[in-house]
This record gives sequence, structure tokens and C-alpha cells, in this order.
Amino acid sequence: MANYPISNVSRRIVYTGSAGAGPYAFPFEVLSSADIAVYKNTTLLTITTNYTVTISPTLGTGSITLVVAATTPDRITITGSRAIERTTDFTTGGDFFAGTVNSEMDSQTILVQQVAETAERSLKAPVTDPTSVNMTLPVNTVRANKFLSFDGTGNPSTSNAVGTYRGNWAAASSYLVYDIIKDTSNNNIYICLTAHTSSGSQPISSNADVAKWELLVDAVAAAASAAAASASASAAAVSAGTATTQASNAAASASTATTQAGIATTQAGIATTQASNAVASAVSAAASLASFQNTYFGAFASNPTLDPSGGPLTVGDLYFNTVASRILVYSGATWGYVALDATVVVEKDSGTGSATLPAGTTGQRTASPINGMLRYNSTIAGFEGYVAGAWGGVGGAQANGAIYENAQSVTSSYTLTTSKNGFSVGPITLGSGVVVTVPSGSRWVVL
Repeated sequence: MANYPISNVSRRIVYTGSAGAGPYAFPFEVLSSADIAVYKNTTLLTITTNYTVTISPTLGTGSITLVVAATTPDRITITGSRAIERTTDFTTGGDFFAGTVNSEMDSQTILVQQVAETAERSLKAPVTDPTSVNMTLPVNTVRANKFLSFDGTGNPSTSNAVGTYRGNWAAASSYLVYDIIKDTSNNNIYICLTAHTSSGSQPISSNADVAKWELLVDAVAAAASAAAASASASAAAVSAGTATTQASNAAASASTATTQAGIATTQAGIATTQASNAVASAVSAAASLASFQNTYFGAFASNPTLDPSGGPLTVGDLYFNTVASRILVYSGATWGYVALDATVVVEKDSGTGSATLPAGTTGQRTASPINGMLRYNSTIAGFEGYVAGAWGGVGGAQANGAIYENAQSVTSSYTLTTSKNGFSVGPITLGSGVVVTVPSGSRWVVL
């Protein structure tokens, strides 16, 4: 029997493999080591063979330790996986022990939490959506070989998409759904309906895999139309040759028919070319769009873990974080900001105006300064710089460099830098409780 409550926490936690063999803690309570499932990347691990479990007898939480150490790129996932079953049955007039009831209720609570965690990872509409929205998918015969999209009311629907142009068809090639190929035996253009490895020979129309393709451009029919036009021209020429009374008119008609036939043949060729160009342009545009979308993912509230097509992240991937309002780039291991952070750079208001230096008290100086640093010290109400291993005041001359000004009162305690001297033009008034400390070997002169 568990002697601890079941907390309101998610029954899943994900780590990188940077801890090596671990331990990797899980913050949710379990009743036994069988109540969890452990994944390394996408592989479900086996207890004892791949990992061991330690459970706190007073808290119910614990950790797992891998048999073989993970590496930083690995992803270690621990999730609740208690079997959905009931092992206790209460009988009329039988024992009704608190420990047995507690264990049963703990088990039921854990199962509810597991279902809630699984539901959180599902595709679902926001709670604020109108009640009229229907998130039911179209039936399988409608959505087969289609892309999931949403109509004008936000309900799920399906749509077709232009695939990837793979060039000329070839045997022993692996074709995916929406791949586009050219049948070189007749110049027809086909799109793949079912993923498969090609076999046999062309033409596609007599290939055993013909049902796995759909004809997009019928170049054979276009050529037949051109041939028919040429045949019509020949018939017109024969008719002109057999005419006697209207020989001149027939000859003129034959000439016109021949011209029209040539135009028809030319137009048929142009139509075939334009159809091929249109398909090629559509394929190129779709490829460019897919390439762009697999590099720039768009807007997300948190770091994506996969690219838009479900593939792994690659170096140089970009997305806009809607929470930080910043663009982030993927280094191959982590996401980081692209733009400079305005809080750590010196800004200027114009090319001829002013720049804003960092400002703060003496206690807010940089913890590890280096020579050449400048800032405004609000404690001493003056500019200071770091040189030769110490902070010192930076004076400002007025009246073309002839007059140097200093304040007439010291409002906060100050200690001269060791091995440095200082001077002020009096009178100088020290504020209440203010102390100016002059180290041994240094001097402060008031003129």
C-alpha cells in the first residue's frame, strides 16, 4: 500500500542525454517500477536490460539509471505506463480495508492522469472555439492520399498538393505519393498515387503498376490531335485537286486549309509545350515552397522539435518565437536568438546625436572588468573608466577645454583608488554620515 498522496503533475518528463547514464528523475508518484515506460529517442527500453528504477518509499517519486550511457543529442523520455486494469474486487459482507481502498483509488487517479497526459499531446481545438466547430476528420475514402487542411469555418477538410518532380521514369526506383514523372515512351506526365518501387518497363499505361499512377498530361492525345489536323489538311488538298469547275476557288481553299492545318499543328505543339512548362513550373514552385518551409518554420510559442514535414531539425533552421517576439536559429544542438539583444549594446539616437552608456551605482560595476570599459556612476554622479586594473573618474572640460567643473558636495561615501591621488576645487561639503577615505600613500587635495 502506498503511504503517499498522488500529486497533480504531468506523468511525462523529457531529458537530453547530457547526464550520461543518469540518474534521470521522474516527479510523478508510482506504485511500482512497472508503472513507467522509458524511451531513448524513439526506442522503448526494457527494464533491467536497459535501465534500473529507484523509487522513494515515502514520496513515491524516483529515478531511472541507464545501463548504457546516453549522449547529449539523445532524448530520454519517462512517462506513466500503469496497466489499465482492476486487481481488487470488493464482495458483499467481505473485508473493506482502508489500505486496499487507498491503493485502488491511487491506481485510478494515476490512470486518469495518464489519459490526461496523452490527451495533452493530441491535436485539439482551443476551448474558446465556437461550439459549432466540428473537429471530426473526413471519412477515410475522402481523406486518402490527401493533405489535412481546414475550411473557412475552421473544420477539418482535405486538399490535394503538387508533388516533387522526379524526372524521367526509371525501373527499380522508390517513388513516394505525389511524385511526378515523365513517361519517355510517349511523353505523358503522371503523378504517383501509391508509394512503391517501380518495376517492368514503359509505357506506364501497360505497366503492372499503372493503378499506382494518375495521368496529368496526355501528350499522346495532343499528338493525335495534331495528326488529325494534318490529315484534314491532306483531305483538303485532295479535294482541291479533284475540283474542275471551281479549280481556282478550290486551289485557294486548299491553300487556306493547308495554312490552317499548319497553324493547328503549331498550336498543338505550343499547347503540349505549355502544358509541360506549366507542370514543371508548378513542381518547381512547390519544391521552392517546401524548401523554404523546411528552413523557416513560421511562428511558434516554443522551440520546435521537428521540421514542418515531421523530419529532424537541421543547422540553420529558423522560426519566430511569439512569446519573446524574436527570431531564433538552430545551431545543431540548441535554439538561439539571431538578433542582437538591445539591452547589452550601446545605442545611439542618430548619426550625429548621442549614445547612451550603461549607468548604475558603484556596487553595480561589472564583476570582471577589462581595460577600456566606460560607464556613468550614479553614486558619484560622474563618468568613470577602467584602466590599469582600477576604476577612475573621467573628467569633462567646458569652455573649449579651459574649464573643468566638479560638484560642491559629496553625497555618498567614497574611497580613493589605492596608489591614486585626487583633487577638487572647494568649497566641498560632505553630506551627513558621508566619509571620504584616502588610502595610505594617496592624497586628496581641495583647492
